[in-house]
Amino acid sequence: MPIARLLLTGAAALALAGCSLAPAYAPPATPVAAAFKEQGPWTPAQPADAQPRGQWWAMFSDSVLDDLEARAEKANPGLAAAVAAYDQARAFAAQARAGLTPEIDGSAAAQRNRRSDNAPLRVGGPNSYSNNQAGVFAAYEVDLWGRLRNLAAGAGDRAQASAADLRSMRLSLQADLADDYLTLRGLDSQLRLLRTTAAAYQRALDLTVILHNGGNATGLDVARAETQLSTAKAQISDVVAQRALMEHAIAALVGESASNFSLPAVDRALPQPVVAVSAPSVLLQRRPDIAAAERRAAAANADVGVARAAQFPSLVLDGSAGWQNAGAGSLLAAPNTFWMFGPQLLGPIFDGGRRRAGVQASRAAFDEASANYRGVVLNAFRDVEDQMALANRLAAEAKDQTDAVTAARRSVDLANIRYLQGVATYLDVVTAQTAALTAEQSAIQLNTRRLQASVNLTRALGGVWS
Repeated sequence: MPIARLLLTGAAALALAGCSLAPAYAPPATPVAAAFKEQGPWTPAQPADAQPRGQWWAMFSDSVLDDLEARAEKANPGLAAAVAAYDQARAFAAQARAGLTPEIDGSAAAQRNRRSDNAPLRVGGPNSYSNNQAGVFAAYEVDLWGRLRNLAAGAGDRAQASAADLRSMRLSLQADLADDYLTLRGLDSQLRLLRTTAAAYQRALDLTVILHNGGNATGLDVARAETQLSTAKAQISDVVAQRALMEHAIAALVGESASNFSLPAVDRALPQPVVAVSAPSVLLQRRPDIAAAERRAAAANADVGVARAAQFPSLVLDGSAGWQNAGAGSLLAAPNTFWMFGPQLLGPIFDGGRRRAGVQASRAAFDEASANYRGVVLNAFRDVEDQMALANRLAAEAKDQTDAVTAARRSVDLANIRYLQGVATYLDVVTAQTAALTAEQSAIQLNTRRLQASVNLTRALGGVWS
């Protein structure tokens, strides 16, 4: 009869174990546009895009950048920390899932004891005795209200959020490295321009000195030529310093000491890529930070079920079995066996409102996670529109700047001809040279900004397809 009651209790517990007090979950609603507002030379993104998956920076066709990205993947400390955090989250999820299965522990003890002569209720028996014991203990909490399943689900959601955080960290690292590298190559272009300009200014100074010695130029012309040359040399020193700082930043990103790291200058302009842009609705699937925020909202929803389950009784089935004797004879003998099995029911009676407050706190945490998710989505759409607008406007600006460079070079040629013919002063030459240098520097900076806008647009789109 006792066994029948135990079986009946177990059947009822299993029937209740299918319950879950977590609210039915659906991702928080967010506004999604039918199309992006900005238009440009964008190509539709396809899952089978020709670009290597995961290596979006290959669109720049630069082997040095490819190598740096590979080195950063292996040695960047921030990325290594994100990997460790993900491993930790996976371990926590496995730990939570283990609560759904029975726990079995073994024990063995060999003790020698002496009782006090004045022990309460002491009645006869030896003063000293041995107690040897070996056995196993098993316990299983019947998941009546879904507490354990919601704990496991929440831990799993947080592990998925950590995986998305890892992807965000990797994408951010890749983009930061590409951005710094493009800045460094822009500085290389600035140095080439300034060194070429300084050489031209040196030739102009030499010519002006010859003309001055022949009485065809004034000392003021010589001073102006010297000023032009010295200013160009000063700019070279400034750009060299900026390049050194950028080189140090790249060293840190690839996990190397700045003291042992260097990148030689490359005399090559990088191509302007066309970034693949997907539909706005796909952005919700591609951005890892959006995925992480949504998974945290799902975990917070599961936490509501855990908090609600704490308001109801918990049922634990536990038991133990083994052998025990007082030290005489063999321990593993039939007369020394013992066992125990029985359910334990524990439920709240009065807690001063602690559990109810826990439910309220978990619901508020879910509302917070949902609001954060919507905020991440809105910021994602803003990021994409920002970078598309910037790329469009910079492309138009670059065309006008190219025309400005052409006109400035023509002005320098005309000013030099007029100066040599004696119909213009050297001030006209200096003014034309300054305008030409400024125009060409602006063109280089615009080209670098356009390349960086491509990187930032890729970052805003969540990288490549996965």
